[in-house]
Amino acid sequence: MAPSNVTSASALPGTIASILTSFLTTTISTTSQTLATPNDQNTITDMSTGDTTLATATTKALVETPKIWLQTPAARGISGAFAWMAFVITCHQIYLHLRYYCCPNEQRWIVRILFIVPIYAFDSWLSLLFIGRDHYYVYFNSIRDCYEAFVIYNFLSLCYEYLGGESAIMSEIRGQPIKSSWLWCTCCLSGRTYSIGFLRFCKQATLQFCIVKPVMALLTLILQAFNKYADGDWSVSSGYLYITIIYNISVSTALYALFLFYQATKELLAPFDPVLKFCVVKSVIFLSFWQGVLLAVLEVAGVIAPVFTSEQEIRIEAGTVSAGWQNFLICIEMFFAAVALRFAFPHTVYQQGDYSQGRGGSSMQSISSSLKETMNPKDFVNDAIHNFSPAYQQYTQQSQGSINDDIMDTPKTPEAPVSKKIKSLGKGLKTNKANNMEKTTLLSSDEEF
Repeated sequence: MAPSNVTSASALPGTIASILTSFLTTTISTTSQTLATPNDQNTITDMSTGDTTLATATTKALVETPKIWLQTPAARGISGAFAWMAFVITCHQIYLHLRYYCCPNEQRWIVRILFIVPIYAFDSWLSLLFIGRDHYYVYFNSIRDCYEAFVIYNFLSLCYEYLGGESAIMSEIRGQPIKSSWLWCTCCLSGRTYSIGFLRFCKQATLQFCIVKPVMALLTLILQAFNKYADGDWSVSSGYLYITIIYNISVSTALYALFLFYQATKELLAPFDPVLKFCVVKSVIFLSFWQGVLLAVLEVAGVIAPVFTSEQEIRIEAGTVSAGWQNFLICIEMFFAAVALRFAFPHTVYQQGDYSQGRGGSSMQSISSSLKETMNPKDFVNDAIHNFSPAYQQYTQQSQGSINDDIMDTPKTPEAPVSKKIKSLGKGLKTNKANNMEKTTLLSSDEEF
């Protein structure tokens, strides 16, 4: 009997240890399940081994909210590579124009036009990075779209400058009949002739877009703050429908005026290779516009669908996905636009003129001053007043043929820079500094455009 008692006594500690271990494990497990929150249910603890495995919130988010391709590193890397290449190419071209800034009357408009590439590329890339995050892309795109309107006005102003101003243009086209054509959308102008009213319409059509677009952008931000705006929401209760209608009418009017002006002056603009310039600028603006329209159609057709969570809740709206694809395509397109603009607006013409004056390029301080002059909006304000004020409807703007006063208040060398410019109205030397304009009365005309 003694050996049996010894065996039972020796087995007792192991039995008690097993019971205590089982009790403690059960108690801790129950307490953990009771105190755990929904997010803590992914934490599993093994008390026997002491190992802890965490199903993190990131893993759960990946399961419940899967990423679309536009959010992947591949999409961001591809778009970023094209956007930054376009940015570097165009900024270098802008630097060269500012370095050889010998013809401000022309180069001011050119530099402004070139800025569309870095603004479009960098803005679209940022919008793509923040896709799906509280509609941040709407704020970025508003800046991009406002500058788009400004570029149309600057390109028309550059064409005016190429031809010597309104007075020189009117001396060439005044009284000529407007060709009626269904193909060129001029059938409604049959029997009319070119007059000061025609030039007024061209300028007013581009200027109105520069005014309407910022107003629509501001209205978009206001509606966005009150949840009354969403891309792709065509319902009558959403501001997207009405803003899109107004925007389409405004941009179509501006581009139509630009096209009418080109049709009227294409022979005069021939020495300046206008076809490439016109096609590049119009494609950047017009094709991106119709690209957005096509994506909107695909969205309505259901080809572009919203992104849902695992609970079938909309995480990214279809309009946001459509805007994401628009931004991705713009990043790629801006690289090709940067290359095309390098050929359309070469700096070499002005570089030769700069060396002919014995300057050999400007200093960094002079480049900074030229950039400041380029971005001065004074000429835009004066042009808007001139074209919309009833008091100036029978006046034209004309660049002075002599040395102009520098109204932009920028430091220049004492000698007025001179550049040779081949114009269809005649060849010769033309002195260029800032765009100082004088109003000259146009010959009376009974016929208005």
